[in-house]
Amino acid sequence: MSKYTTEIRLAACKEYFDGKLSRREICQKYGIHFSESKRTSILDEWIIRYQELGANAFIKPNGNRTYYSEEKIRIVEEYLEGKGSLQSIAAKYGIPSKEALRKWVLMYNANRLLKDYDPKREVYMAEARRKTTIEERKKIVEYCLSHNRDYKGTASLFDVSYSQVYSWVKKYDATGEDGLVDKRGHHKSNDEVDELERLRRENKRLKRQLEENDMLVQLLKKVKEFEGM
Repeated sequence: MSKYTTEIRLAACKEYFDGKLSRREICQKYGIHFSESKRTSILDEWIIRYQELGANAFIKPNGNRTYYSEEKIRIVEEYLEGKGSLQSIAAKYGIPSKEALRKWVLMYNANRLLKDYDPKREVYMAEARRKTTIEERKKIVEYCLSHNRDYKGTASLFDVSYSQVYSWVKKYDATGEDGLVDKRGHHKSNDEVDELERLRRENKRLKRQLEENDMLVQLLKKVKEFEGM
């Protein structure tokens, strides 16, 4: 457990933006380690988070929710499309830490399967997926869509997994009933992403890397401008 409470983090950030104390003085006041040689401390990370999320930056997220494969991919792609930092997106979706999200991104970029994850049991879930007919899948999708996309309730009613329902609805949205055809046995394994998909992911990764570098340069400029006032 961190020795720096939420109250200390908020107070330190507020004092920094008040401009009355320097970063080193704030660190001394609250007992935060400050590297004289690098002139950095954990306060720098707090400042960035506070800039992005305000007082919500240090509220501990709920670590008891389940993250399904399709949702993890959507979250990772949101990050790669430049819609937020690791910290802000992790906070937005209640992911325990930015490091957890960073691992998902690394796995995605390496074309590795992002499995369903249940933090309550701290194991990757291997949901039982019963076989269904095309007619069953149509009925399940129609029910889910007519009930405000209640994936969990639909899965429970039809005795299938949440991720099955989520996947079928997503495919139906994209290609209609053709997306509900079971193509298992006619495609590559999970670890063998086709060349087009690999290039698409690589393109997103490189685009995000360039945007991050630019964001970091702009942020450092702003910090220096603020401290020079």
